[in-house]
Amino acid sequence: MKTQISVIGCGWLGLPLAKTLVHKGYTVHGSTTSKEKFKTLSNFKINPFLIVLNVLDLTGNTTEFLAGSETVIINIPPGLRKNPTKDHVAEIRHLMHAIEVSAVKHVLYISSTSVFKNTTDFPIITAETEPNATSDTSKQLIAIEKMLQANPNFKTTILRFGGLINEERHPAKFLSGRTQVSNPEAPINLIHKTDCIQIILSLIEQSIWGVTLNAAFPLHSTKKNYYSNYCKQHNLAVPNFNSSEESKGKIIDSSTLVQLLNYTFSMEL
Repeated sequence: MKTQISVIGCGWLGLPLAKTLVHKGYTVHGSTTSKEKFKTLSNFKINPFLIVLNVLDLTGNTTEFLAGSETVIINIPPGLRKNPTKDHVAEIRHLMHAIEVSAVKHVLYISSTSVFKNTTDFPIITAETEPNATSDTSKQLIAIEKMLQANPNFKTTILRFGGLINEERHPAKFLSGRTQVSNPEAPINLIHKTDCIQIILSLIEQSIWGVTLNAAFPLHSTKKNYYSNYCKQHNLAVPNFNSSEESKGKIIDSSTLVQLLNYTFSMEL
């Protein structure tokens, strides 16, 4: 019998993920920050809850939202681009305390490969590599990862995705026609939304908890070659790249995830 799962954040990735979980037979509680989205969630048989994370506290009925769930998926971006001074660690800490007093056994935290620095030697980043990025967003993500993993009340799996894409949301469309695009020789580290959902589902169904994994499609051609070719193939204006400065980047190695889950990426880039 399938268990109940609470999904924190039913947005671009969280909503199709919640829909997939429902299709697979799970009971799903889905959070949103907008009551206007309740009808959408209900139409997909997702039980909707209004949950808003704040620095000082949580808004919403988190007790009911978490009640009956063995697993919680936290899928909320830090949001520091819109609010550079926000303390996202404090927000997640309030959520963590709510999870502590529930019956939740497992937490899946969706993080990012941005926790690793880009450097000129393009290091290979494995699941064992220690995060070392220094941006405000990266430092907060690193702090949240450590905080959740150190909590003895539940087991946490950290899943760090590369750049998320699908047909509608592709960085080539943003870069198309731009000039002086930086880091032309840097390797790409992208992953399709379909693979993101399937990897999350595999982790849950194989009950893989207490691990840290990186996930990016195992194709790492240069930024210049990849985006130039993509734009040509899709009749988009090819971007112009700035080669005057040495490129910085990294290579995300997903082999630990592939071996652990016996996973095959389904979507080509």
